[in-house]
Amino acid sequence: MVAGLPDLIARLEAAVSLGAPEAITGRIKDDLGDLLSGSRLRLPERYWRTRDDGYARRLLHKDERLGYTAVVMTWAPGQCTPLHDHGGLWCVEGVVDGVMQVTQFDLQDDSNGAYAFVERGTVRAGVGSAGSLIPPSDYHVLGNALADRASITLHVYGGDLTNCHVFLPRADGRYDRQERCLRYHD
Repeated sequence: MVAGLPDLIARLEAAVSLGAPEAITGRIKDDLGDLLSGSRLRLPERYWRTRDDGYARRLLHKDERLGYTAVVMTWAPGQCTPLHDHGGLWCVEGVVDGVMQVTQFDLQDDSNGAYAFVERGTVRAGVGSAGSLIPPSDYHVLGNALADRASITLHVYGGDLTNCHVFLPRADGRYDRQERCLRYHD
């Protein structure tokens, strides 16, 4: 059993019922900040396990009726994502434990099958910090900022994020886009 999960679910249901992505993500961002900074959501041991081959994605809750998911990600030291989007879904990301680094990007050009981005800024986020991403402003890189221990994040998506796009750098400074299928671990 996940301590604090009933409170999280009640808050998520109220937020998702607001309808507009800006209102939903604003409310969830505030609620995650409150829950996570107060350590009221306590995850069982299985959510704390890292993976050697990349960060771990574990489903915490899925609401079929309202169409959102809550996913816990566990990051070993140095693990990070490539530059990516969220496949058209809004998202709110909160830090459960550790410190994360988030770098956001703006798409400048997507012509001739290549993509150009400009870095918008980087933040280091600690426990209780939360941020939102609403397409088309959802391009970012996310990674564990700690060199000596794991970090854990909670992501709430406006659907079940099973596919996204990753952007791989080319020699000319532009990026190639590839679709990536995502899965849950254990």
